[in-house]
Amino acid sequence: MTKTFDVAVVGATGAVGEVMLALLAERRFPVGTVYALASQRSVGTTVRCGDRTLTVQDLATFDFRKTQIGLFSAGGDISAIYAPKAAAAGCIVIDNTAHFRYDDDIPLVVPEVNPGDIGRYQARGIIANPNCSTIQMVVALKPIYDAVGIERINVCTYQSVSGTGKEAIEELALQSRAVLAGDPVVAKVYPKPIAFNVLPHIDVFLENGYTKEEMKMVWETNKIMGDPSIRVNPTTARVPVMYGHSEALHIETREKLTAVAARALLTGAPGVVVLDERKPGGYPTAVTESAGHDAVFVGRIREDVSHPRGLDLWVVSDNLRKGAALNSIQIAEHLVATFL
Repeated sequence: MTKTFDVAVVGATGAVGEVMLALLAERRFPVGTVYALASQRSVGTTVRCGDRTLTVQDLATFDFRKTQIGLFSAGGDISAIYAPKAAAAGCIVIDNTAHFRYDDDIPLVVPEVNPGDIGRYQARGIIANPNCSTIQMVVALKPIYDAVGIERINVCTYQSVSGTGKEAIEELALQSRAVLAGDPVVAKVYPKPIAFNVLPHIDVFLENGYTKEEMKMVWETNKIMGDPSIRVNPTTARVPVMYGHSEALHIETREKLTAVAARALLTGAPGVVVLDERKPGGYPTAVTESAGHDAVFVGRIREDVSHPRGLDLWVVSDNLRKGAALNSIQIAEHLVATFL
């Protein structure tokens, strides 16, 4: 008889929480009872987990002793309060917020990159899930790093509004209709209109002129790869796309790697799909490839004409799936297969 695990999904009514519930069913995770948890205002509503209909329960009064695994995606302030409580009750937390990512005694994991770190959960009972833009980048870069090393990464991201949440998805839809109808455009979620626009600003600005989203990519890449010598220079932008993040990567390797060799490495890499044909449409995009799919897609693989050890890549992935929910569930899959 297959051993099952009782799972709590915290933030079950949010964009990521809904995908977590769907993926538990799609991937046939060995769940016993699934508890959908959210704030008081959502209590009594229902959500779907495959063919199950779940009634949302109040996070504030839930007894985590009922569960072995908690998938958290309800915001850093919520995780700060309830993740330690859940861990103290014996529930292993996989947290999708930024709150614990930079704590030395909490593993920050992308299963295709550093699965060996999962075992370090025992220190505090919490495993951190990285930022969506970092996840897809390190999945694509891991095989190259293992082969020839990486000195420096220049990355520009083009991130969809679903990374902000349901309210941003709705704002893009409303603004797009307003623009096409010639009506006034109202911006509430973002500081400027997002419809038919690009905003070079995600998260708060820091003293060094970078945003926190950009610095997340620096800190998290060094921690996940286990190499603080990798220099990362990011610019993150929000674009009028519903689902799927895109990234233009320009990397400098420690040893020369040709585009042909890089393509061969990536073709065999776990979690990666290469679409790299040098013709119109011979590359992945957020809408046509990544949205609704699990893989990290890589194309436009070429040698950098400005640097003798430079490579350029175009990387896209579904930010709600691999960038959040799927990565969390893959961590849980490794956890139950190896440690529980």
